[in-house]
Amino acid sequence: MSADDAAFLAALPGSAFAFAAILARVAAAVMVMPGFGQADMPMTVRAGLALVLTLLLVPLLAPSLPAAPTSIAAMAALLAGELLAGLWLGWLARLLVLALPLAGQIIALMTGLSSVLMTDPDVGGQGPGLSRMFDLLVPVVIFGTGLHAELLAALVGSYHLIAPGAAFSAGDGARTILAGVAESFALALRLAAPFVLAGTVWQIGLALFGRLVPQIQIYFIAMPAQILGGIVLLALLLRMVVAAWIAALGPGFVALPGFG
Repeated sequence: MSADDAAFLAALPGSAFAFAAILARVAAAVMVMPGFGQADMPMTVRAGLALVLTLLLVPLLAPSLPAAPTSIAAMAALLAGELLAGLWLGWLARLLVLALPLAGQIIALMTGLSSVLMTDPDVGGQGPGLSRMFDLLVPVVIFGTGLHAELLAALVGSYHLIAPGAAFSAGDGARTILAGVAESFALALRLAAPFVLAGTVWQIGLALFGRLVPQIQIYFIAMPAQILGGIVLLALLLRMVVAAWIAALGPGFVALPGFG
């Protein structure tokens, strides 16, 4: 056996540990991260992306990893921490993106376009077609505008924020998630605000009209008018809604833990 072969065999356990440790965090993040982890994307494609990203990041991140644990329990604890860190970072990125499909659900509810017969794989439960259209727009915007680079930068920077093997603060992580949820809902309400205002005024007007002319079947007149008005309003404001969402994504991704 040559000296090179002996050196390669001696370094193999450390290389395998570095690959497994980096793969745990990267795979967990990719499975839930927007763009990379869309529910419509086949699991094999997501697994392939995680594997390719890991192979690219091993030479960069391996020197910063701790020594391989000597016990199985310590190894399992380290890998569990890496999975938790990846899920935490990926979910934080996903929360801001979910504002657009959530705004779609609010808009559909206020305009009469919602339906209980359609399901949304990302938001969950019954979802309208408008929310589904917005959900399909997410990977197009993220990869088309280059925002995926900011997500990858935050993933790499997370190794400086949460070192592999270090204790993960559950309290700080939960507070960050709660702040992200609040920001996502606030952004969704801002995006759907014109439709919420129009829908509220419309319902108040219908209530007054129904009281003034009780003999008219108000439902059969109001529903077609509400749907038509919602479609017209959506056609007028759709570009501005999507533009406002894209404008919020950039600062939101830059604010992710680990970015920069």
